[in-house]
Amino acid sequence: MSALHKFIFEGLPVRGMLVRLTDSWRELLARRVAEHAHAPPVQSLLGEMAAAGVLMQANIKFKGALLLQMHGDGPVKLAVVEVQPSLSFRATASVVGEVAADASLEAMLNLHGQGRCAITLDPQDRQPGQQAYQGVVPLHGDQREPLQQVSQVLEHYMLQSEQLDTRLVLAADDQVAAGLLIQRLPVQGEGNLGGLRNEDEIGLSDAFNRIAMLAATLTREELLTLEPDRILHRLFWEETLRCFEPLQPSFACTCSRDRVQAMLRGLGREESESLIAERGEVEVGCEFCGRQYRFDAVDVGEMFTPEPNQPPSSGAVQ
Repeated sequence: MSALHKFIFEGLPVRGMLVRLTDSWRELLARRVAEHAHAPPVQSLLGEMAAAGVLMQANIKFKGALLLQMHGDGPVKLAVVEVQPSLSFRATASVVGEVAADASLEAMLNLHGQGRCAITLDPQDRQPGQQAYQGVVPLHGDQREPLQQVSQVLEHYMLQSEQLDTRLVLAADDQVAAGLLIQRLPVQGEGNLGGLRNEDEIGLSDAFNRIAMLAATLTREELLTLEPDRILHRLFWEETLRCFEPLQPSFACTCSRDRVQAMLRGLGREESESLIAERGEVEVGCEFCGRQYRFDAVDVGEMFTPEPNQPPSSGAVQ
């Protein structure tokens, strides 16, 4: 089953997580209807983003949805992963045109240097006026050179946003999406007013640098095929690890008939009834899971029929 393993290195300011999405990743792919099936490079992109999104959500313990998005000026216009606090996740991509079998990240998303990576934290119980937090970085490094891997993009993001050294190793195929995260823990007083600044410690931790070098030796094949305990032993057999009870990520889509109805109400009565007149029914498909929602003339009429003692709906977006 899919599992996420957290661990720390005893006596060292370093923590880690290892995730393997197996049954949940295959379920997500199986839900993709044929016309939304993606070329292998796009599938790998989504799988690596899914593994990374689960790792990042588990790392910050945020009470709300984490959205990881990459959008650009290549054939992949948008790739998005959403992870809930329970570590349930979903993913989709919008592709226009052909994607070569050996397409790189740059070829898919960053043909003319306009690619971006955005991470949004959307609170579960958002208060009136409260905005979701979003951080955006370009798909290039500090030297303006294109970043060639999803892991490099996210390392760059976390270095800028959290100002903590991070090493990521990601891999995905049509069976498994997996990732390893190693991160330096803040030292005492770091990041506090009057104390050390996070950036003052970047790159200076010998313990993190040594463990990150070990993590970098992990191959794609090993990450996709070996069990977590074998991976950790192979990489860190000389270290003392404290491992915690595994968590279980799962595939789950948050779409529902009620949410689609709310979207149609936002379109307004006139627009919704014109769709009925043109097609006989309104059909809306979820891009994440492929589920189809159908509404006939009676359904649409009921949507805009006010409840007793309620004023009529104008159809305007609220």
